[in-house]
Amino acid sequence: MGLMLKGAYLAEDPQPDTQEDGEFRRARSTIRNWITPDGAAGPTGEGGFAAKPGRYHLFLAWNCPWAHRALLARHFKRLADDISVSFAAPRRTADGWVFEKDGEFADSVFGASALHEVYARVSPAYTGRVTVPVLWDLERNVAVSNESADIVRMLDRSFDGGLRLYPDDCTAEIDAWNERIYRNVNNGVYRAGFARTQEAYDRAVAEVFETLDRIEGQLGETRYLAGDAFTEADLRLFPTLARFDVAYHYAFKCNIRRLQDYPNLWAYARAIYQMPGVAETVRFDVYKQGYFSPSPLRNPLGIVPAGPAIDWSAPDGRG
Repeated sequence: MGLMLKGAYLAEDPQPDTQEDGEFRRARSTIRNWITPDGAAGPTGEGGFAAKPGRYHLFLAWNCPWAHRALLARHFKRLADDISVSFAAPRRTADGWVFEKDGEFADSVFGASALHEVYARVSPAYTGRVTVPVLWDLERNVAVSNESADIVRMLDRSFDGGLRLYPDDCTAEIDAWNERIYRNVNNGVYRAGFARTQEAYDRAVAEVFETLDRIEGQLGETRYLAGDAFTEADLRLFPTLARFDVAYHYAFKCNIRRLQDYPNLWAYARAIYQMPGVAETVRFDVYKQGYFSPSPLRNPLGIVPAGPAIDWSAPDGRG
């Protein structure tokens, strides 16, 4: 993954996420400001970012699950007309996330050819990973945040429309699920797929399926993770589920079971997919292009598989 070091882009990170013990450890996000209703400072970062329609822009990539979180939050908060979006091209190159000159994978703000050109605008000596999502303030021409969890929360708390994703009456349940799902599922599939030792892979893949088993049991008792209403916890889980059978099962060796092998979890995933507008945030074809792109360790020839054929439109049966 690419890195900005004192304002210069490096295609190869001198400190990769996979450590000497074979474990994959994701780097922390480095831009942590917050949009708030009145522009006051949020839990981290500086103030000055008031919630205002048309002021903000998201840099995303269809195949990135962390970017998918932000796209879903924008959808559920009914902010599609208020927050504009640029999508990077499906496959990364030596320049990392890249844009095309025009079309659906063009940068509509700066006309950048690569995302690292956007990061170079953060500060002359910016150091950090070049990742999506990035939330940009068009009014001040500065970056707000590149932490997906913060972006989801700030869109929910700072804008009034749409669903309340983090309701006050079940924050403890949501927080508990978020913590468990992040480590063992969202990031767990990457810990399995990027493991460099058998031991690291065994630990990660076991935790992925232990947690999916636990979620399967929970969904036998409640419609959603925190009860009867769709919340932030469900939003953060869904991007991994959408990619599971089409990518993680094969490309990341998370193959003990498929999503389709879990009756409750598979029905739950289809129910979310069939919610109005959610299918428009999903691109199975792009997921395969991304996760099966050329990789010396995982897919040297870069051959993208034809399958699997999965019917996400089948009735979910959850009422």
